[in-house]
Amino acid sequence: MVLELYLDLGSQPCRSVYIFAKKNSIPFEFKHVPLIKGQHKTEEFGKVNIFKKVPALKDDDFTLAESIAILLYLARKFKTPDHWYPSDLQKRARVDEYLSWQHMATRLCGTKVFLIKALAPLYLDEPLPAAKLDAALEDLNGVVKLFEDKFLQDRAFIAGSEISLADLVAIVELMQPVGVGYDIFEGRPKVAAWRHRVEEAIGKDLFLEAHGQLLKPRDLSAENLPPEVKEQLKQTLLKFLK
Repeated sequence: MVLELYLDLGSQPCRSVYIFAKKNSIPFEFKHVPLIKGQHKTEEFGKVNIFKKVPALKDDDFTLAESIAILLYLARKFKTPDHWYPSDLQKRARVDEYLSWQHMATRLCGTKVFLIKALAPLYLDEPLPAAKLDAALEDLNGVVKLFEDKFLQDRAFIAGSEISLADLVAIVELMQPVGVGYDIFEGRPKVAAWRHRVEEAIGKDLFLEAHGQLLKPRDLSAENLPPEVKEQLKQTLLKFLK
């Protein structure tokens, strides 16, 4: 049975899994789960991932949630090139360090800016105070500075001279604000040069393919959504942005 990946490429973690599988020629069936339509909340999808989140993996009768766990599973099962998750103890520790840190840093801050700019105006009953966006941007800028000073420093990539899972997870998160017009690479030559190296290592065509949904204008309106899905989205936004 072909491995199945349940994805929505509007999601940063889904993009990392998709890029990794495609770059390493891992055979899989793409199962599209449109988040904006609430399909991740269905009973059917809950049988694949009880958390009702994407990405999710199904390998015969084995299922797996959480993007980092999925990336590591794919790397180990398909014995991908060592640079992705290095066997060298200290290089692997650098990868693990970033993957452990990013959940509440690059992921959290980039997502918050995206939600405030793209979804909050569509789903909330009243506009968010401008101070919310200002605070989110300040937090994001602080995180990008930490990324540059701590994780990148003067290296070509986070773990050294070659791309790793840490760089892949970092780039998809740092691209998220770009999709709503906030280019965090502008005015940061070191981070911009790193982005260029990551794109080259992934392959520009694959990079653009994976980010096409993010970078092209698309309809995120709630007009055709069932009322219960609209309410779920609204409550998720309120909880995340409080």
